[in-house]
Amino acid sequence: MNGNYGCDGARDESDRAHARAIVAREITNYRYNRASTTTWLDWLSEHNVLAVGGVDTRALTRHIREFGALRAAISTEDTDVRSLVKTARKLPEMSGLDLARVVTCATPYEVAAAPAEPVFRVVAYDFGIKRSITRYLAAQGFRVTVVPAETTARDVLRLAPDGVFLSNGPGDPAAVDYAAKAVVRLLGKVPLFGICLGHQLLGLALGYSTYKLKFGHRGANHPVKDLRTGIIEITTQNHGFAVADGGGRAGAEVTHVNLNDGTVEGLACPELHAFSVQFHPESTPGPHDSLYLFRRFREEMERFRGVG
Repeated sequence: MNGNYGCDGARDESDRAHARAIVAREITNYRYNRASTTTWLDWLSEHNVLAVGGVDTRALTRHIREFGALRAAISTEDTDVRSLVKTARKLPEMSGLDLARVVTCATPYEVAAAPAEPVFRVVAYDFGIKRSITRYLAAQGFRVTVVPAETTARDVLRLAPDGVFLSNGPGDPAAVDYAAKAVVRLLGKVPLFGICLGHQLLGLALGYSTYKLKFGHRGANHPVKDLRTGIIEITTQNHGFAVADGGGRAGAEVTHVNLNDGTVEGLACPELHAFSVQFHPESTPGPHDSLYLFRRFREEMERFRGVG
């Protein structure tokens, strides 16, 4: 069931909707959450997103598990199956697709630290950043400057940041080669923390490779093991690519693994003050097992400042 809680623009994670369509088993149009200001279908209509209900999504899930993630087409006008299949096949494949350029901000902007006096200045790359991430960074006492995906390492360093955050985002990390090159130039000069696509880009910068999963990790309740502590965290995930184990530079290590399929979920290179996770520690509204990673980023900057 989708749509029973309603929507509230103040809770949006982006300034616009990036999905082109919603496919659901059951769609309702209620506002049962007292904080909602509009219904879900009205919100989708406002953002020009098509919604289709009454679909056997369990059968669709089984199909994807067998054949992998596929391109798709939905239309209210063209109802001929063969024509729709032809339209879907004309869509670009996800491999080799740079979507960071599509979803990133056009110009830099500031997010004020939650405390009155910011402790550190952080530059956050926007590869598709969520607003809740900037809120958690600000809650740590960071003054955050969000910059477009194609910002060079030189321009980032000109801002004299205490740390650089590499955000989540869609698409093939190997296609975002300009960002991986920027990360290479930032390694060792400033502490780095990456999540999701940012994790994959840090992996590329550290000498690892990436690959497309048969079907991605989506939604909540993915168990991830921290190899250093043995603790298992319940995480929220949303990605279709992964970092391949092995091949990283000396000093780099895998720190987290997915207990469902053994894929790499975390990296670290302590000597360069860089670390990353594949999952979403902010995961608004939850789970919150991994919120400590924002505090760890602050601690990494404190250690780096002490070394400097």
